[in-house]
Amino acid sequence: MIAEENQRSTMSSTPRSFWENTTNRRSMGRLVIYAILIVGAIIMIAPFAFLISSSLKVETQVFEYPIRWIPDPVRWMNYVESLTYKPFHIYFKNTMIIALLNQIAILGTASFCAYGFARIEFPGRDFWFGVALATMMLPYFVTMVPQFIIFSRLGWMDSYLPLTVPYFFGGGAFNIFLFRQFFRTFPEELADAARIDGCTEFGIYWRIFVPLAVPAFITVAIFTFMFSWNDFIGPLLYINTPDKFTVAIGLATYRSALGVGRTRWDLLMAASVAMTAPIVLLFFILQRYFIKGVVMTGIKG
Repeated sequence: MIAEENQRSTMSSTPRSFWENTTNRRSMGRLVIYAILIVGAIIMIAPFAFLISSSLKVETQVFEYPIRWIPDPVRWMNYVESLTYKPFHIYFKNTMIIALLNQIAILGTASFCAYGFARIEFPGRDFWFGVALATMMLPYFVTMVPQFIIFSRLGWMDSYLPLTVPYFFGGGAFNIFLFRQFFRTFPEELADAARIDGCTEFGIYWRIFVPLAVPAFITVAIFTFMFSWNDFIGPLLYINTPDKFTVAIGLATYRSALGVGRTRWDLLMAASVAMTAPIVLLFFILQRYFIKGVVMTGIKG
């Protein structure tokens, strides 16, 4: 009681101008932060806005300066022409096949490996986990040539095997790390209680950890889908038949450098918007789980 009375007397004796200045400083700080965020958001959104605007323009207006942000006239037919100019329904189907196989491979194997690193004690566990993380330091282009030689000798060229089969063996170090960090946030008592009831390690993983790790699974699924959807180097190396092209290769065929003729920039912009839309929609639909999964992976080391 004495401490509270002293605090009240101190606050009452503090000049009102001090509290007003403190409030003003906080308000100015928030305004500065908001201003920085707004400017950053505009800078990030501007290229996407230019892409959408150009996709609705006549070809001659795409590179006009100053930029005409509102197309006149608006050509919605650019989307129809762009998606029929090339067989994008085939490219979409091929990409979805690869993405679906990679989802099964990565979500299954990466989460299972992560459970072992997070919950099972075995000799050298931390060492092997460090080795797995060390592979993240190797750029893809360092291992690209050896992988190409191996897959060519296996006879996997011009097929989806090089783009899918490797992910059935671990699912990638980053995904293992993400799942492991999430699994380590669960109390050990859950697994101990299941072991007392006679549950096996696989049963603990499948019946307890997998249902509780839905945010982590959704986060990895988004990353996997984005990688499969945007992958350009892999299909470019291993796919030769046009009927097996993915969306990324299909967009590249618009460029005159690939022998198509002059580049139709208006159609290229429209096709790019159409191919970007699934990624944007997926993120907005699952962003709540995505953010939760990213945040939870950093709670416990």
